[in-house]
Amino acid sequence: MARVVVVGGGFGAMAAAARLAKLGHDVTLLERSDHVGGALTSVEADGFAWDAGPASTLLPAVVRDLFRKSGRPLEREVDLAPLDLVREHRFEDGSRLALPGGSRAAQLAAFEGLGPGLGHQWVGHVASYGEVWELLRKEWFERPFDPDVAPRELTDLLGRRESLHRRLRRAFDDERLRLVAGHRLVMDGHALRDVPTFAGVDVYLEQRFGAWTVPGGLAALGTAMAERLALRRVDVRTGTEVGDLVVRDGRVVAVSTRTADGSGTVDADVVVVGVDPRRLPALAAHVRRTVPAFPPVVCHVGLDGEVPDLPHEVVLHGDPLLVVRTGGRAPDGGAAWTVLARGRLVEDPLVALARRGLDVRRQVVTRVDRTPRDLVELFGGSPHGVRWAGPRTARQRLGPRTPVAGVLAVGAHATTGSGLPFAGLSAALVAELVGRA
Repeated sequence: MARVVVVGGGFGAMAAAARLAKLGHDVTLLERSDHVGGALTSVEADGFAWDAGPASTLLPAVVRDLFRKSGRPLEREVDLAPLDLVREHRFEDGSRLALPGGSRAAQLAAFEGLGPGLGHQWVGHVASYGEVWELLRKEWFERPFDPDVAPRELTDLLGRRESLHRRLRRAFDDERLRLVAGHRLVMDGHALRDVPTFAGVDVYLEQRFGAWTVPGGLAALGTAMAERLALRRVDVRTGTEVGDLVVRDGRVVAVSTRTADGSGTVDADVVVVGVDPRRLPALAAHVRRTVPAFPPVVCHVGLDGEVPDLPHEVVLHGDPLLVVRTGGRAPDGGAAWTVLARGRLVEDPLVALARRGLDVRRQVVTRVDRTPRDLVELFGGSPHGVRWAGPRTARQRLGPRTPVAGVLAVGAHATTGSGLPFAGLSAALVAELVGRA
């Protein structure tokens, strides 16, 4: 039995802690805030509630596998349900695209509605990622990368210099299709000129597996994970700031901590880092060539009275790029929206939204605003991980292994994918490396 210390309380860290505890290890999780969950929590005010971070997820099999491998099946804990639409896109020329998930035929028809031939262009582009995903899944996301034994196809893919921006310009003459294909990465804070082509695989995952959520808010998944930690008897210590790793003879032996009661250390045979490694001096030097992908501006609003009938997510393309999410909880007669903004935001997000035809300013009864800096401070780092700066970024980030013996990494900063499923896959890699007690 190894003494495992998990640093951080986000989804990737919780997933790693639950898996390792189920494997028989003595696991302690340290979280600096007063609760676990990270971005997978809720924001509440005046009877309204909003997801603090993501409102939907891809690859539900990853979450199901996590719950099955750590105890009771997901279905006994949380109602993870498919969404009819991945999202709705609204373009500056007035055209709209309701993007379905989980169906090639449905996406073909939706894009044909934008213009003759566009559907076939789209499904052809998405199909080109089929083999890419299978290679990445088997050799990158589900197997610890070792350059000495990695397949040539994988190393060639990871080293390919063509940017996603250039690939999309070659694939589509219609700018609207390029906007849809790059949307997830742009909203995660990346410039498509710096993103390698393989990172565009999300469009394949959306079409193949669809998007999923929990009715009432995805934060319920964070609550279920906290309960799973208790079931697995993980020693969860909130209000505990980790100052650094304690390393002797090149190997980690403990972590230094600070609490309201003073400083101390927690002994460890293995440390799993689920936070931005820049926060730990022992690791910071190893990631100095990377920078975080900063979050967008976020405005949670509680509305009263009749509001426009929107799907769970609407994207308003332009500058600024706006996203409206409608899945929050509200008192009777109300609605809870979250507005996210990226780009040149020189005005209130609700003013920018009103200029796009969605004016709800007179119906606001409460609001919670958070800047990118607020979110980084709240979550202890960017929930979007490392910003792409070309293909080399894939190997410059740390995870699952790190240069310090006994230290592994999980979560947004340790994976090249975006969102909960990739954080969950990184936790599975760490559990594989540590093994059974």
